[in-house]
Amino acid sequence: MKKIIFALIILFFIIILLLPQFLSFERTPYQKNWIAYKEQFITDGQVIDGENDNLSNSEGQGFALLFAVFSNDRKQFEKIWAWTQQHMQREDYLFREQVSSSEQACDKACISSKPNASNGDIIIAWALLAAENKWDRQIYLVEGFRVLDAIKAKLIDKKYGYQLVLPTEKGVDVGDQSEQINLSYWVFPAFNLFSEVTGDPIWAEVYQSGISLMEWARFGRWSLPADWMILSEDKVTLEGASSSKYGESANRLPLYLMLAGEYQTELTAPFIDFWDQEKVPASVDLLTEQVSTLTANSGMQAIKNATKAKMNGNTEVTFPEINAETDYYSATFILLSQLAMIKQ
Repeated sequence: MKKIIFALIILFFIIILLLPQFLSFERTPYQKNWIAYKEQFITDGQVIDGENDNLSNSEGQGFALLFAVFSNDRKQFEKIWAWTQQHMQREDYLFREQVSSSEQACDKACISSKPNASNGDIIIAWALLAAENKWDRQIYLVEGFRVLDAIKAKLIDKKYGYQLVLPTEKGVDVGDQSEQINLSYWVFPAFNLFSEVTGDPIWAEVYQSGISLMEWARFGRWSLPADWMILSEDKVTLEGASSSKYGESANRLPLYLMLAGEYQTELTAPFIDFWDQEKVPASVDLLTEQVSTLTANSGMQAIKNATKAKMNGNTEVTFPEINAETDYYSATFILLSQLAMIKQ
């Protein structure tokens, strides 16, 4: 009898030791990086850039919402969305551009007086509609449509034959009939989803306008777009733009194309040529050809790896692990690059 009891005790402990292996699952690299991202950059739904005066911006909130959707992390999504609504959403349903760490209490009238950033508005709308697709929550569809209607009414402007995405509600004043544009505000996968959900042809027009402008916007020895450019009736130029550099904004364009399933070689070829240098610089001034002494960070490298893999039909790419040494922007674009590899 004692031998039977002893054997049962041994069996019991063996089961206890093995049980976690049967109940647990191997997390994907994307899920592991999302967990690290949450721990490092998100506090009670607020996404914080610790290396930039602890600022929170609408673009960052939008990306975090998107990452939560594709990680099936509904609890974190709800926290991020609640904070974003409370501290950033204006009365017109657009979002203030940023919240400073030094800011005192700000009521709805105060929030509504703050300027927006159109890329943040677009990414948040994308995340809300993706959340409705994922979890079949009608409220996210309603809230997404409110944001989308405001984007269409206030941020899309037909000019020079293009449907332009204004950088802010009031655009960027350049003192003449020209418009200053930033092509990274053309979030191509978002416009695809907007078209699918609404059936409104304007989103396909906005999408195609961005593609056409990318074909025009080729400057310097690498034929790259700058972060900011001036568009007029008959040309796109860098003279008078806020920045003539190809940098973190323009660098993300190939990734947006990959997320949208847009594999036009002629659009991505200049970026790939630039990335094929032995040491990829963080930026280059396309007017002066002056190259940054800094090298591309891990986020920019991740965009490069994802783009080249998608263009070559590869499915296996190794991305950096997000850790305590990873800065906010690098971590964000590592996750977005991983998303491009898993999102079909």
